[in-house]
Amino acid sequence: MTSQDDNANLSANSQDDLNNDLLNNETLDDKTFDIAGFDISTATDTAKLPQPTPPPLAQATYKALATDFVVNEILPLDFTGEGEHLWLHIEKLGMNTAYLAKLLSEWAEIPLRDVGYSGLKDRHALTTQWFSLRIPKKQLPESEFAPVDISANESLTILAQQWHNKKLNRGTHRANQFIITLRDIQFADLEVTASEQDLPAKESDKSAVEQHLANISITGVPNYFGPQRFGRNGNNVREALALFARPAPESRPQPKKSKRKQAPREQNSMELSAARSLIFNEILAARVRDGSWNDGLTGEVFNLDGSGSIFASKEIDDTLQARLASGDIHPTAVLWGVGNDKVSGVAAAIENEIVQNDPLLHQLATGLEKRDIKAQRRALRLPIEGLSWEWQDIDNEPILVLSFTLTTGSFATSVLSSLVHNLNTASITI
Repeated sequence: MTSQDDNANLSANSQDDLNNDLLNNETLDDKTFDIAGFDISTATDTAKLPQPTPPPLAQATYKALATDFVVNEILPLDFTGEGEHLWLHIEKLGMNTAYLAKLLSEWAEIPLRDVGYSGLKDRHALTTQWFSLRIPKKQLPESEFAPVDISANESLTILAQQWHNKKLNRGTHRANQFIITLRDIQFADLEVTASEQDLPAKESDKSAVEQHLANISITGVPNYFGPQRFGRNGNNVREALALFARPAPESRPQPKKSKRKQAPREQNSMELSAARSLIFNEILAARVRDGSWNDGLTGEVFNLDGSGSIFASKEIDDTLQARLASGDIHPTAVLWGVGNDKVSGVAAAIENEIVQNDPLLHQLATGLEKRDIKAQRRALRLPIEGLSWEWQDIDNEPILVLSFTLTTGSFATSVLSSLVHNLNTASITI
């Protein structure tokens, strides 16, 4: 990632002084740091992130129709059949999760805090997810839930309902299933394999796509954060920089029995998340470029597949290599914060070098540390479950329908970016 100088504000000498300060680990403040000197839009353009292999599609469009992007929440749960929480399985179209939660609270005449859901689902998509409503004494409204103040482009259907003894909390669901339709496809000009030489041009192109899909179903893809994490033109990162230019809130003293200081509750979660995500993406990009994104380095911290468990290893032996190859464990990179002490060796050197040598990332890292945000780890590799595909032809134009499942916290755009060099989002129509 590169930053662009604002010639009206930073001379060449002052920029050199700024870089020297960064390399000396000096904390910057708004007097020495010029937000206007950084091209945030370019820095947060996830389409420019490197891929392990060239995408076989030069261009494609998704979300041309709302039904081209289907998300089904996977939430395995045994309901008790009793309790005061009514769980509703709802299919929605053209409506975001928070707005639907508000409609449910108004219908049930309960506080919004008594409406639970596990994750936010895209408005511009056809999605299914669970909501829970705390209904005291199970006294349901006399009328069925059928809001009338929704637009013609919005719809919802209750698929199922269950009584349960617990509220649905954030992050409860295990995974999401995606069904994504790609239109306006243009194939990349890739080298044809010997087995494809005798195929017609279009069939050869399709064969290359299918081979790529078969490969990533085994290897996974780089686990990049998607563009939605950074906001339009990277505005969430701009907000993070503005936040870090202000004094950090003071820690609250704990009762005498506790020896720990409690950090103040940080309300700016979107900005903090964007800052950490940008740093992570750049570390992952470096690991993709050097070929180590799905391989272990000395001092690596590994993630156990399908869990939040991590462990460190200073050396990579045959056992770890076998576990890496099987997908049982994945290399990780830091979600920046204080206490990043599990990683060491070459893996730690890469992370520190990326941050220290980039003025924008260094400023974000400094801001996170000043707010006492605790370091975490995230897998560099994203496994893809149940990947399948189907070709359709409309007016002699190829359309590709993908189906796959990803664990929570990962992005479908990571899969699409591996497949498509220039991924376009169309204006949604319903």
